[in-house]
Amino acid sequence: MQLKWLEDFIALAKERSFTRAAELRHVTHPAFGRRIRALEAWAGTPLVAQGSGPVRLTPAGEAFLETAEQLTRNLTESRAELQTIAGRHARSVTLATGRTLARTVVADWLMRVRTLLLDGELHILTDSLEETVKALQQGDADFAVLFHHPALVVPLDARQYSHATIASDKLVALSQALTSGEPRHAFNPNTPTPYVAYARSLALGRLVEDHLAHHPAAPRLQRLMECDSPDAHHEYVLKGLGMSWLPWSLTHADVKAGRLARAGDKHMDIRFDVRVYRPKRKLSALAESMWAELAKP
Repeated sequence: MQLKWLEDFIALAKERSFTRAAELRHVTHPAFGRRIRALEAWAGTPLVAQGSGPVRLTPAGEAFLETAEQLTRNLTESRAELQTIAGRHARSVTLATGRTLARTVVADWLMRVRTLLLDGELHILTDSLEETVKALQQGDADFAVLFHHPALVVPLDARQYSHATIASDKLVALSQALTSGEPRHAFNPNTPTPYVAYARSLALGRLVEDHLAHHPAAPRLQRLMECDSPDAHHEYVLKGLGMSWLPWSLTHADVKAGRLARAGDKHMDIRFDVRVYRPKRKLSALAESMWAELAKP
């Protein structure tokens, strides 16, 4: 059964004339008649009564007319809704990343693409490394912005995904600064240093664990608490609760202002890159424009 058959039948019921209905539907009289007969064959019963004069519907035709009108109305509304969704989707881009990167690297990148957003909308999803990768793999995101470091495994096949390095950053061992400028919690070979740890579910947590496991001069730490929010880590360190490894992009202003100080020397820094990943298939025009800006050296 075809939609045009329903539209033909509705026109015939309204016009009560094969000739006028065929003209209204912009088809020849014979072709129109064949389409009505095809609809009756699909229905398995006559829908139009035989005889001369104005066209009359059979009882089955009268009953089917209401169904035909409802079906065509629903299909028309659905088509309009789908076109609206498709248009909105073409003007939207989804980027998946972690909470820290959303606040730092992604925020800086947004300043570069803000003029592009006048033509669309950017959806930013924040989650763990695994969930961010999964969003890209399942097609729920156009881009994924991720930490890149040998200690982190990003299971994205290079045959299916492209990437560009968009920033470099480092984790720095920081503590609340005293009025003298010295750290409240400095590394001391004789006593453990109070330490605020990341949850291992966070990429930052894995970077710190790997660093401590392989650094020949890893400090003695007193693990006070574990938290899965880098923003909370920042606040806890500012309040003097302990030291932690914090992203330099997030904290350099606090160090400059004298609110935070290094708990150890620069040899304890953990350097990493930030990469943006995308599928190699063609994306929407807006997404491609954003990629061109993202991937600039």
